This record gives sequence, structure tokens and C-alpha cells, in this order.
Amino acid sequence: MGMTVGFDLDMTLIDPRPGMASVMNALGEEAGLPLDGEHFASNLGPPLDMVLRDFGAPEGRIPELVARFRELYPEIVVPGTVALPGAHEALEAVRRAGGRTVVVTGKYRPNAVRHIKALGFEVDVVVGELWAAGKAVALREHGARAYAGDHLGDVRGALAAGAVPVAVATGPCTREELVAAGAEVVFDSLAEFPDWFSAFGAPEPAR
Repeated sequence: MGMTVGFDLDMTLIDPRPGMASVMNALGEEAGLPLDGEHFASNLGPPLDMVLRDFGAPEGRIPELVARFRELYPEIVVPGTVALPGAHEALEAVRRAGGRTVVVTGKYRPNAVRHIKALGFEVDVVVGELWAAGKAVALREHGARAYAGDHLGDVRGALAAGAVPVAVATGPCTREELVAAGAEVVFDSLAEFPDWFSAFGAPEPAR
């Protein structure tokens, strides 16, 4: 068996920002709350309940708002979401080497699966609703040797799991922030991943 590599979803494999802005704005209009879709879409990563609290949503309404967001999501977000550069190639590089891929995301799993199917990603496992160091639970369970993500929380998750933190500067965090958080390597896009992985996954020469 080859090695297992983990990947984040939003702003690592996919760019859902236009739909994310639209769905949050639609939720805010429907609920009568000042929810800023553009700000939300520019800072993807934290769990939805945390985002809603930061927007000032009443605590008692958060469960219903989360449920409604998830209902609106498939028709508003999935159709307009695109794969980020190198996403398919990164997943294929692991598969070609005989490895397994596990997507570990903070997103609601059924909606994560919808994106993966819509974009034709070939992945072995999808785990949802885990954030930051909490992602280590799934990464350890599946034996991930490395985890690629765009957020400081993804770096923390990889480190907590004992996996190599691979960062991609396609999300809200800068290269400098990702390095300072402990990323071992930072790519401009996943287009750089296959070359790195071919060296990372190569067996050590016999001594």
C-alpha cells in the first residue's frame, strides 16, 4: 500500500467563493440578519456556527440558521464552484503512486461529497465537520502522512496529527503566516504538488 495524503476542500481543492457569498447573503436576507457574504467568502475556513456568532447571530437561532444554510447550499453553491489549479493533478499524483487520498474538511459532509462528485474528483474518504486541530482525529485514523490545506487551522491539524503540513497560498492566509504556523512547504497552487510529492513519496536509497 502507498501512503495516505489528506487534503482540505475549500480554497485548497475547490473555489466556492461566489456561491458562498450568495448563500450567506440569501440566508441573511431571509433571516433578517446582517450577514456579510463577501466577508464570509473571503475568509473561508472556520465552522459555520463560529462564523454566525462572529456576525452577531443570536445564539438561540444558530441551529436553525446552520440547517437552513445547508438546505440552500446545493442549488446556490455547488453549480458555480470550480476546481482550483492543480487539484485534479494533485489527487492523481497520489493515486498514481499507489496511495490513498482523504478529504478532511470543516464543511458539512453531504455538501462536500456533492462538490467532489460534481467536479469528478477521485478520493477514497471524505470526512466533514472537523476544524483546525480537530482534523487530526481523522488524519490519524486514516494514517495520513501529509495534509495539504490553505488555512492556519489546516497546518495546526496536520501538526497535531504528526503529518507533514503542506500549505497552499490560495486561501485567506499569506505565505508568511503559513510558514510561521509551521508549514513545511508552501505552494502558490497545487500545480506544484506532484513534483514535490514524487520526491516526498520516493523510498530512501539503500545504505
